[in-house]
Amino acid sequence: MRFYQTVPQHDLTYSDVFLVPSHSEIGSRLDVSIAPQDGTGASIPIVSANMNSVTGARLAASLARRGGLGVLPQDMHLQDLHAAIRWVKEQPVVYDSPLSLAPEQRVADALRCVPAVEGHGIVLHDSNDRYLGCISAARLGTALPDAKLGDLLHGPLTAIDADDVTSARAAFDLLVAAELEFAPVLHHGTVIGTLSRTSALRCTIYHPTTDVNGRLKVAAAIGINGDTARKAKALAAAGVDVLVLDTAHGHQSAMVTALRTVASLKLGVPIVAGNVVTSAGVTDLVNAGADIVKVGVGPGAMCTTRMMTAVGRPQFSAVLESAATARAMGAHVWADGGVRYPRDVALALAAGAASVMIGSWFAGTIEAPGQLLTDSGGRLYKESWGMASTKAVHDRFDRLGAYDLARKTLFAEGISSSKIYLDPLRPSVEDLVDMITSGVRSSLSYAGAATLPEFAERALVGIQSAAGYEEGKALPVSW
Repeated sequence: MRFYQTVPQHDLTYSDVFLVPSHSEIGSRLDVSIAPQDGTGASIPIVSANMNSVTGARLAASLARRGGLGVLPQDMHLQDLHAAIRWVKEQPVVYDSPLSLAPEQRVADALRCVPAVEGHGIVLHDSNDRYLGCISAARLGTALPDAKLGDLLHGPLTAIDADDVTSARAAFDLLVAAELEFAPVLHHGTVIGTLSRTSALRCTIYHPTTDVNGRLKVAAAIGINGDTARKAKALAAAGVDVLVLDTAHGHQSAMVTALRTVASLKLGVPIVAGNVVTSAGVTDLVNAGADIVKVGVGPGAMCTTRMMTAVGRPQFSAVLESAATARAMGAHVWADGGVRYPRDVALALAAGAASVMIGSWFAGTIEAPGQLLTDSGGRLYKESWGMASTKAVHDRFDRLGAYDLARKTLFAEGISSSKIYLDPLRPSVEDLVDMITSGVRSSLSYAGAATLPEFAERALVGIQSAAGYEEGKALPVSW
């Protein structure tokens, strides 16, 4: 990456910079590869943050199906992490994970899981796990909230036979021919997944992140205190594909010790550690055994670290310096936090990040943990909170006694409750992935880069004023 006709005199955020177009021989944005090449096996440079309100098993599976990687949070109890890893490994790779409910449940129950939009739906099973039928999510929007789901089933069972799905294109054509937007996929009478026209189309574009056995990959985080060796070995035994050692201040002795301990186990999976924002921090963590270093202190939407402590660093400069050091040492960095638009993801990659970790942006999606809630104006949202907040502390240390928990809570910081609204046009994490990767692919084509390493080498970056940043925003209404 080179700065265009300027030399920065201070640290920069993503809003401070922009990409300058260069001569390109890239014919189409689909001609570029955005695989991170960081040893994780991902095919898109997107990682979901290990936050309780962001990454659960369902979002991790959805993201891996499209080539990204989900990181389960360390606040989950070990047995719950084990169960979540197993669940992801059991999910279909080609089809979407079915959302199964009972016929006795109400429409209101279903609408807490999925909004009334096209391309989504639920499948019904009885108490003996026998398939009864499916209901499109759009149909839920026209039914009474207290109606039983079973009463909405009419006519013959709607489904696609897996034997008829010879390719993603064939699946799309089957749905079109049947005039369906959503349908379950059955194999010998058993639901093995669901499919929509959009998900069939996505299968022709994305390459899933899978392990050597063809199952979806998933990452999980652990803290640096306690018996890290036991936790790491337990997660590796459960089948985790990437281990993340995570703490707010990664450049400390406790992190180095924990990292050396886990690296010495030789578990055969990439090790990620963080967070840091300097070359020195990257050097220490890579020397201790990290394959990937997480970069970012304070840029997250739910984080109050900079306002509470004055600690942190503008994210673009932090990634730029850290990535250069990691690259020289044969390691990689993930840019963690601070992205609000696809442009920010592209800029992080231009600065040298292998992947970009996204938190709150993904919290307001169908697949994120938690139920869909409705505000007084009828808008759908999910709750999100910072990982150093009072709520997160209570979740993390819920097995402590009242006194010890009170001491932990006394110094909590961060936002304990925030409404992250679903985008009506992009309610799914996959919709956001479409938007982000579309922008990133175009960024590579503007730079004349066919791969992410080429992009980090060829990118021309300029520095702009606040007015320049505002000029780049679309107007919501006419002037």
